[in-house]
Amino acid sequence: MKTYNIPIFVPHRGCPFDCVFCNQKRITGMQTEVTADDVRYTIENHLETLPLKDRHIEAAFFGGSFTGIPFAEQSSLLATADWYVKKGLIDGIRVSTRPDYINRDILDNLFKYDVTTIELGVQSMDNTVLRNSNRGHTREDVIAAAELIRRYPFVLGLQMMTGLPSDTNEKSLYTADEIIKLSPDIVRIYPTLTIKDTFLEKMYKEGKYTPQTLDAAVELSKRLLLKFEERNIKVIRVGLQSTDEISENGSVVAGPVHSSFREMVESSIYYDIITEKLNGGKYKKADVFVNPKEVSKAVGNKRHNINKIKNELGIEIKIYPDKELNKREVRCVCC
Repeated sequence: MKTYNIPIFVPHRGCPFDCVFCNQKRITGMQTEVTADDVRYTIENHLETLPLKDRHIEAAFFGGSFTGIPFAEQSSLLATADWYVKKGLIDGIRVSTRPDYINRDILDNLFKYDVTTIELGVQSMDNTVLRNSNRGHTREDVIAAAELIRRYPFVLGLQMMTGLPSDTNEKSLYTADEIIKLSPDIVRIYPTLTIKDTFLEKMYKEGKYTPQTLDAAVELSKRLLLKFEERNIKVIRVGLQSTDEISENGSVVAGPVHSSFREMVESSIYYDIITEKLNGGKYKKADVFVNPKEVSKAVGNKRHNINKIKNELGIEIKIYPDKELNKREVRCVCC
């Protein structure tokens, strides 16, 4: 069964702070406020394009702090989406919000309207990073919110960012460890991008902020992805979804932007596995076999892994599918 989100963007609604990295209207591509009619229109349009069987569909309120929206407005938007849940046309509702906008009254209301998933924008578990990013909440708020959500039958999602002001690899790895302690069901990893018309852009242009390079962001995201996977925590996204705005030709001023960022991370994992299998042997050629669905990751973007192994190890490799192998299983025949 495949999961589908019907994205309903509420850009910057409910957010009391201007995080240094945030311009939700550019990130989401939405410039207007969302109404109950917009929710209905969006759901109806998406349902026309989705398969009728073997599907799990959630209406997903993204882009702002949903539970910071005035209560009556929250309820109006939720009630509209919940009508489709009650009719069996969709399976649930997903909301994204801030850790400091979670309490029992809020959660009781979300539960009343068949919300199934709550995602918290954690970003970092280091209070200095949070303060320098103008998040307006603390790591303690994250812990309290996650523990309270866990008392309800919601799916808990936690989102983290890397490369924030004063962040380091060590702090990001610490954030991942602290997130793991909270036992989320799902996680998102977002390397920080410098977007037009944000305070971060101002910091960058004044030389007060240095963004991650693409290579550095891929390497760190790889370590984070593996860390979560080792604890059986599903990582549902690595890197912001590429759009006209989220691109080098759009609103991204600087930072590790790439249309296939997650695939680059997965390819880096394959590079490590393949080179370990080759084990520094004095081979000239090697045939490498992987699961058919993993061939493009093993090859790498623009044949990155094949070229890198040839340049660094002097070994020419060819990669072939083998349906007997599982994800990230690699078999090498060297000569």
